[in-house]
Amino acid sequence: MIRPALFVALVLLPAPALAQAYQCRAPQSIAMPRPVQPDGPRRTSPITGYTLAISWSPEFCRGGKAAKDPDNLQCNGQIGRFGFVLHGLWPESGQGNYPQWCAVTPRPTEAELKANMCMTPVPWLLEHEWAKHGSCMATTPGAYFKVSAILWNSLDLPDADRLSRQKGLTMGDLRREFTARNPGLPIAAVGIRASNGGWLREVHICYGKDFRPAACEARAFGPKNDVPLKIWRGL
Repeated sequence: MIRPALFVALVLLPAPALAQAYQCRAPQSIAMPRPVQPDGPRRTSPITGYTLAISWSPEFCRGGKAAKDPDNLQCNGQIGRFGFVLHGLWPESGQGNYPQWCAVTPRPTEAELKANMCMTPVPWLLEHEWAKHGSCMATTPGAYFKVSAILWNSLDLPDADRLSRQKGLTMGDLRREFTARNPGLPIAAVGIRASNGGWLREVHICYGKDFRPAACEARAFGPKNDVPLKIWRGL
């Protein structure tokens, strides 16, 4: 299900789980989320590559309701304020039918969730990403979170708050910021998801089977480089 030698090499690298956070501090305790319920069929498609999905938190938290929700730790400021955060690491099949829901157990422990909340500040999402995606590439939640953190911390993330003030900003401008900060990352490996109004929602970094950057499929690459882009600050 995963190439053992490559997996071991990734896991042995040092990888503190940090987001592009502003004074993030993991909570002392958290309420364990409800067990995940699959929202689709189990698929064990062969893995041909990976996607690191990175969310722009201010867009997700946009509006007043999220900030007032005492349970919404990503948006209410109780553990910090966030820019880019990790949505998840997804194995791909190259055919659209990506592997999913290979297992829902073992469940992550409270300690594992707390240790990664400055990377993905949503306990239920951490468990969901493990069950839906991670269980198809690793045998335990801890191993999945470790590999996700290694890839996450290998990236030098751009200052999207600063970019949001740039006149005439385009999708290509954001892609070039990523490639300028990360030697060896080609523009073709930087996918962007935006709302219908052109607001940044996510950046998808595409990798091959060897975890090296690779060109995204057309559907994952998203809007062309000359398309205008807007970034909600809210920080």
